[in-house]
Amino acid sequence: MQHRDAPTAIRAWHALVELPDPDALRALLAPGVVFRSPAVHTPQEGAERTFAYLWAAIQVLGPSLDYRHEWYDDSSAVLMFSAVVDGLTIEGVDIVRWDADDRIVEFTVMARPYKGLQALIGAMGRQLGSA
Repeated sequence: MQHRDAPTAIRAWHALVELPDPDALRALLAPGVVFRSPAVHTPQEGAERTFAYLWAAIQVLGPSLDYRHEWYDDSSAVLMFSAVVDGLTIEGVDIVRWDADDRIVEFTVMARPYKGLQALIGAMGRQLGSA
C-alpha cells in the first residue's frame, strides 16, 4: 500500500514499521502519549511505557504486518491491518491520534479473532520479557 498521501505522523509510523529504529519511535511519541491494547487492561501512559509496547509490537508483528486500508482526518487515523503470529492470522485496527507537532498522543490497538489475540498476547509477553 502506498502511504504518500497519508498525514505526516502516519507516514512516519509506516517508515518506522518498514525500517525499525528505536530513536525514530521515541521521537514520534509525545511525552504524555497513551497506549491502549486488548492485551493490557489499563491504558499505558507516558512515552517510555508506550515505547516499550510499540517497540515490542514492531518486533512481533513487523515481519508480517500488512496495512490494508486507512482512513484519516486532521489529527487521527484508523489503520486496518493483518499479521501472522505463531501461524495464526490476526486482523485488527490501530487508531492513532497526533498533536500539532505530528507526535503521537494516543495509540489504540484492537485485534481479532480471539485465538489470534491470545497468540499475540503471548508473543508480546515474551518480547517484553526479553527487553
